[in-house]
Amino acid sequence: MKARSFPLLALALLAACGDGADARRTAGGGAADGPEVPEAQRFGGTGVVALGADITDMNPLTSADNNANNIQSFVLFTPVVALNEKLEPVPALARSWELNADSTELTFHLRNDIRWQDGRKTTAYDLKLAYDLAREKETGYPNSSFWTYYGDAAAPDSFTFRVRLRPHAEYMDPWRTFFAVPSHIFKDAKPAELRSHPFNTQRPVGNGPFRFVSRAPGQNWVFAANPDYPAELGGRPYLDRLIVRVIPEAATRLTELLNGTVDYYVQVTPEQLPQLEASRNARLVTFRNRSYAMVVWNQKREMFQDARVRRALTMAINKRGIIDGILRGHGEVAHSSIPNIYWMADSTAGRGIADYDPARAAALLDSAGWTDRNRDGVRENAQGKPFRFTLKTNTGNRERADLTEVIQSDLAKVGVDARIQIVEFGTLISQLNNVRERPFEAVVMGWVSEFKIDDENLFSCRRLDEPYQWPQYCNPRTTALLDTLPRIVDREQARPLWREYQRLIAQDQPYTFLYFQERLEGVSNRMRNVHPDARGDLVGISKWYLLPNGRARQGGGG
Repeated sequence: MKARSFPLLALALLAACGDGADARRTAGGGAADGPEVPEAQRFGGTGVVALGADITDMNPLTSADNNANNIQSFVLFTPVVALNEKLEPVPALARSWELNADSTELTFHLRNDIRWQDGRKTTAYDLKLAYDLAREKETGYPNSSFWTYYGDAAAPDSFTFRVRLRPHAEYMDPWRTFFAVPSHIFKDAKPAELRSHPFNTQRPVGNGPFRFVSRAPGQNWVFAANPDYPAELGGRPYLDRLIVRVIPEAATRLTELLNGTVDYYVQVTPEQLPQLEASRNARLVTFRNRSYAMVVWNQKREMFQDARVRRALTMAINKRGIIDGILRGHGEVAHSSIPNIYWMADSTAGRGIADYDPARAAALLDSAGWTDRNRDGVRENAQGKPFRFTLKTNTGNRERADLTEVIQSDLAKVGVDARIQIVEFGTLISQLNNVRERPFEAVVMGWVSEFKIDDENLFSCRRLDEPYQWPQYCNPRTTALLDTLPRIVDREQARPLWREYQRLIAQDQPYTFLYFQERLEGVSNRMRNVHPDARGDLVGISKWYLLPNGRARQGGGG
């Protein structure tokens, strides 16, 4: 049987982003990158990245937040493959790969010069262990649907990894965000105990361009340049050290960016744009992102089990007003989980189903049995239970706090009483992922779509007892479509089924999809070569550098 070797097949490329990932623009009082600095002068200094919440788990097998994945992908680990600016897979841990003639076996040939930071070589046995653990249900690997069409794997030698699969579209996509783990650390680990492993928060051992140095919980993560990182993968980073600081208050993050103690502020809040754009010390970098904001309705709670009620709640929320008011126009209305920049997106999916219409929202609530029976301004059901619930979101995110207040106000106008509760980010994620209890009613949250759209983890009936099935939503037809769509390689054949899927989601509203947001990042003018895009906030970080005359700090950054 003849094998064939080729790049990614039928990747769900962005449809409207020019050459793919590069959709950024720069604004602000300072220049973007300015004159080139000779490479020999780029090495040195400490870069500081500011986040609004701590990363509570650095283990790629168990972590479940986007900031952790950014650091795993571009700082601490080496993924099996990477994506270039055209969103094509390129070698990383795997120097090459091949699919056999009948598309049932994928073979990766790994590099032999990537080492864990404790000195041991990264091997196919490490990758096989990570793969096997990720497929164990007790591990709780968040992206378990990655492996729906994959089977058993083998490591026939130290640098060959082979895995069985059923033919399907976009089969390479999981490997851009999947990592080996050190088998000498995890070989005796039990899947059910991985979430509490010391590796996660105390001593992660990576094999990427930076090495873990230390962590102060709630304060920072510190990394140092890996001097032995292979030249073919970029070699030693320009920065000597990288500090990821936790700064809960957005105003403080901006102040520190403007005064030079922070170099990169992830996710600037829209109300800060005028101040940032007027600064001569920092600049704004934006790009079209893969993320959306939504309200998760927990269907374990009786009040959210009726799709009419969920549609009514959506119709009561003024999404365009939110985009214009809170985001200052940096967003697009969302009606499904598929960003408008993807080829299969149907911009009409929510038309007539989930449009802003408070009058129709009120009528739907009436038809579902929720009326204001005692004239107190809050609807009750037939048993007299008021339509009152707790609406949670996370600390350290002004945008979500503002968003939650607007939603509260909009819902009050149709007789629904949402009580806001702000929860520490790690605690909220734990509540969302608590498969036994799901101890929440409704949550304002964000989600970052994969390049391969596969919502099985989010909405399949079979995933109700897995971490990401937050809404506890089950529609057999939706599940059937989620089973079918990944197997269709031909886009024209898949398109009508994608359209049906999006309209079903708009009809059922497991989430209220609010908007797709343009990503806003603040960058110090002393930091150069910073070009985030749809691949992630920290893409290319090994090539970020500080201007030679800008490496002295005013204090606080390291």
